Amino acid sequence: MSMAYTHHTQSAPQEPKASWTPLIAIFLGQVLMSVNVAALPISLSGMIDSFDATPTEVSTGIVTYGLVVAALVMTGAKLGQRFGWVVVYRVVIVVFAAATVLMFLAPTVWVMVTAQGLAGAAAAIVVPALVALIAENYRGEQQATAVGSLGSARAGSGVTAFLLGGILGTYAGWRPVWMILTALAVVVFVLSFKLRSDTADRSVEIDVVGALLIGLAIVCLTMGFNNLNDWGAFLAADDAPFAILGVSPALLLLVVGVVLGQLFFVWTRRRAALGRTPLISLDVVGSKSERSAVYALFVVVALEAALNFTVPLYIQVVQGNTPLATSVAMIPFNLTVFAAAMVVVRFYKRFSPRDIALVSFVLTTAALIWLAFVVTNNWETPATIVGLIIFGAGQGALVTLLFNVLVTSSPKHLAGDVGSLRGTTQNLASAVGTALAGAMLVGVLGLVLANTMASSSLPESLRKEAGLDNSNFVSNDDLRGTLEKTSATPEQIDDAVRINSDARLRALKIGFLAFAAASALAVVPVRNLPRFDPREIPDPCPERTA
Repeated sequence: MSMAYTHHTQSAPQEPKASWTPLIAIFLGQVLMSVNVAALPISLSGMIDSFDATPTEVSTGIVTYGLVVAALVMTGAKLGQRFGWVVVYRVVIVVFAAATVLMFLAPTVWVMVTAQGLAGAAAAIVVPALVALIAENYRGEQQATAVGSLGSARAGSGVTAFLLGGILGTYAGWRPVWMILTALAVVVFVLSFKLRSDTADRSVEIDVVGALLIGLAIVCLTMGFNNLNDWGAFLAADDAPFAILGVSPALLLLVVGVVLGQLFFVWTRRRAALGRTPLISLDVVGSKSERSAVYALFVVVALEAALNFTVPLYIQVVQGNTPLATSVAMIPFNLTVFAAAMVVVRFYKRFSPRDIALVSFVLTTAALIWLAFVVTNNWETPATIVGLIIFGAGQGALVTLLFNVLVTSSPKHLAGDVGSLRGTTQNLASAVGTALAGAMLVGVLGLVLANTMASSSLPESLRKEAGLDNSNFVSNDDLRGTLEKTSATPEQIDDAVRINSDARLRALKIGFLAFAAASALAVVPVRNLPRFDPREIPDPCPERTA
């Protein structure tokens, strides 16, 4: 029997409205995390030039941030409960500020990666803290507005980061963005003194074994996905650091990650059965609808991360355009995500989460299929912009909706656990989405190039001389410059540039079709989403539906 909106039918006494000042501190905390992540892809070409690195090496910074957050966020939630959310929130904002300073000063790509690891460690506590602080500071309709603001902050930060990063990256370099984040972190720290929080609970235990199991599982899974292309998907490649019976270490890491993840759930259930505090209460995924929301959230965030990596890669590295050109191309998408995140809450009273999510995934799937057929080497075409807008509408609605479903499915005292679950899911998905997009696009490009080069008129000696057998993304200008230093004739140079352009475009189209398939498969878990009103974090545990 449907649960649609039954638990809001009775009237309740009106509580006095709380000040919105604490929400500003919470909202800007989300902005800090989101701008940091969104500014990384827009700074891709600048970092490549500064560090003399490849696109995949720079993308390691994006992956590292997501990996560290996903690995530590559950532990972060318990630290907040044990020492008090406001105190811990202030400490990690200071840590995040230190990470932004390190980003600004980074002399090498690996210092940048270290800075992102430090930022991820801070975000691992900020993410669950945001939900817990909302639950503590607001009630009723104000609470619903505050929860929705997190989704809109994330989406709006994407717009801000792309605009700011594009303008600064073109005219002043990529580094100033992180000094702006440093200043914003100072503002958040000052505003945090307006927050109200429950007292620290020293009785909360931190499950060290559980933290190690889930942390190692996430590290293994992310490292496995991130190195599928370099180390081999099945058999070990020449660049693999080791091999067991010829099997790729990337595949072995994925298997170990899955096993450790299962051991984490076994250990958590056992610990709860003994009456001890687990790292995360499995009650937050106790029903089929909650698990479906997690699966769907993982898919849509992974798709967003893949798109946010793919588009800047092509515009800046392949086409050789400026960060500002990337911003202009991505603004319609980011504005649509922001608008959809804000507007979707208006549909909660008329449609169930299941119906909204189904329509949203239809939009993302249709948009990706559309892009696979209409995309060209020029991203500014109206057809491409339409595809990005349609995808943004579905993606923005889904992230806000699914977060609300998870929040409203659990009682208030589990708000921190819901926040940590959200953080683990979103950041693991972001890391996996970025890693898979890079590995898949490079892998597909290699296959396409190998097939095309075999039937071309370019001699094998010239291909090796120019490095054309190295399947990575280079701009036509860079390729032409490299070939002009070889024995290639003008006709052969033109032929190689044409082959490179066609191969990149085919790889991109195949990538979009693969993304579309993942989006379509997400319809399966969405069918199990609930039919209740996702507007308030309930104090009593609501009746669960399968």
